[in-house]
Amino acid sequence: MGAQTANSGPPHVTLSPLELTGRARTHVALMPEFGCELHLQAAAALRALCAAAAHEGIDLQAVSGFRDFGRQLAIWNGKFRGTRALLDESSRPLRAANLDEAQRVAAILVWTALPGASRHHWGSDCDVIDRAAVERGATVELLAADYAPGGRYAHLSRWLGAHAQEYGFFLPYDCDRGGVQPEPWHISYAPVAGPALAALDVQLLRLALAGAELDGRALVEARLPELYDRYVAAVAPLPPAALVAKGLLVAAPAAAR
Repeated sequence: MGAQTANSGPPHVTLSPLELTGRARTHVALMPEFGCELHLQAAAALRALCAAAAHEGIDLQAVSGFRDFGRQLAIWNGKFRGTRALLDESSRPLRAANLDEAQRVAAILVWTALPGASRHHWGSDCDVIDRAAVERGATVELLAADYAPGGRYAHLSRWLGAHAQEYGFFLPYDCDRGGVQPEPWHISYAPVAGPALAALDVQLLRLALAGAELDGRALVEARLPELYDRYVAAVAPLPPAALVAKGLLVAAPAAAR
């Protein structure tokens, strides 16, 4: 990659194999204002995004950020065993006990990444809400209906669609591509996430899973190339505007307009 210029946006980031697969956290730090760990570059961009959103009456808050391999593994196994909520494509509850192994794996992957393959491992991705739209005492849930027209986060969703790229972010799960269901709450910082996805291949994922006590392991390993293509690689293309992220470089003036 050539040298970055003053107008080319922030430098793109290379993560190590351990960082890519959530087995190290040397690329992230706790961000107290967000209550989660993020890559430093992504956190700076998120601050700028929040400041701009505030001028539109949106209290943009991250409700999750970096998630390590062990945490992702616990989520996966909990859903496989039925001790965590397992949902279908329409967010309706499923009973794990009523499904065979292949059906459980397919159901989990609709909303939950394989350990080692989660975009949350990179520190570039987070789930966001508009705290100003949440009634006091209400439970914060990530439901597509809340981000649709008429939903409590509809204003946030429209604003992100129009302005997220100015600050380096995009929505990787913007529509149904036959794998992960649309997640209008999930934003991704392109200068970190783009190189990370390019570096995460099937071989690296297989190495990360080696030795992990993963429920459904034999089936997952046998179908790993297919699962990678459908549930890891099938995301929105990187928007050129987000990769340049010029809005981050002029965040203060933009927010003040």
